[in-house]
Amino acid sequence: MLTAPQIEIRSQSPYAFVHFIVTMNDMQRPANEGFPLLFSTLARQSINPVGPAFYNYRRIDMAGTLDVEAGVAVERAGQDEDDVLFGTLPAGTFANATWHGHPDGLIGATGQLIDWVNEQGLAFDVNAKSDGNHFACRLEIYHSDPVEDPDMNLWQTELAFKLRDRS
Repeated sequence: MLTAPQIEIRSQSPYAFVHFIVTMNDMQRPANEGFPLLFSTLARQSINPVGPAFYNYRRIDMAGTLDVEAGVAVERAGQDEDDVLFGTLPAGTFANATWHGHPDGLIGATGQLIDWVNEQGLAFDVNAKSDGNHFACRLEIYHSDPVEDPDMNLWQTELAFKLRDRS
């Protein structure tokens, strides 16, 4: 079940991430490789996360590859190390909704959020290019931990997609 979409104003915030270029069939790789590397690097640098882990989809070409970041907001930026990088999540207006259920339902939930944004006459902060859609910030935020909650049907995943600024 998807909660009613809403508009949210977000401040910019530092984050740490590991970048991947994957196909849809390889979407577990950022979770399996990226999050362990990310959290061990943060621990070595004594940097605390300030929210749940997320995927940030930077470029999507459903028939080809996706640029995705396995990331987490942090209290402060650190030193880039190995494949772990630091950046800033942008401030702005976001369309936001939370999916309650199995992650397999996220594609449908994303479609519902997209439909809602279109019905509101809003637009995502995205640029269509020949290699896919490039997003300013498209977050899939994981509020459920597989270790603490192994029943995937009970998981909560927040969708927060940056909207284009109205000028």
